[in-house]
Amino acid sequence: MRLTEVGAPPSSKPLADLGGAGVRLLLCGVNPSLRSAETGLHFARPGNRFWPALHLAGVTPRRLAPAEQHELLPLGVGITNICARPTRRADELTPGELLAGALALEALVEDWRPGVLAIVGITAYRAALSRPRAALGEQPEQLGGRPLWVLPNPSGLNAHHRVEDLARWYGVAWAAANAVSMARDGAHGSI
Repeated sequence: MRLTEVGAPPSSKPLADLGGAGVRLLLCGVNPSLRSAETGLHFARPGNRFWPALHLAGVTPRRLAPAEQHELLPLGVGITNICARPTRRADELTPGELLAGALALEALVEDWRPGVLAIVGITAYRAALSRPRAALGEQPEQLGGRPLWVLPNPSGLNAHHRVEDLARWYGVAWAAANAVSMARDGAHGSI
């Protein structure tokens, strides 16, 4: 498994992806916040509940700070975004940006082949993949040939879900990613 924090982001991607080939769970945000773009750290906005939810879900052994994002790599967790453009709010993205981002995400998933892709943001997922009636959870279709989940957005602007709700969803996706990875490793004779 080759996992890395992808080097200096190109000018078209102000926040570097975290992960690589063989990652078990690839978490995909909508787009970087202004704070994340400024710091170079995923889910860096102070009100974001991503890091507490990952810990409560059992993905991380303790609550990580955004500056510790690299500690996700040995756990088999990666992070990317549908769109590269940082905004104050995800609803500032255009439909064209979301559609183009979905194509770029599909190419990344085909390259990295994660156990599971989990998009965190149902509204952006519906727009980016033209699935207006999609619900949270495992999706009937795959993206880039990989199992696809849609999870609640952890942004503090999303008042629909408490951090405990986020943790429950993230935990189910984590379990699915581990099951897929175990099956994949077993099929290749890995221990």
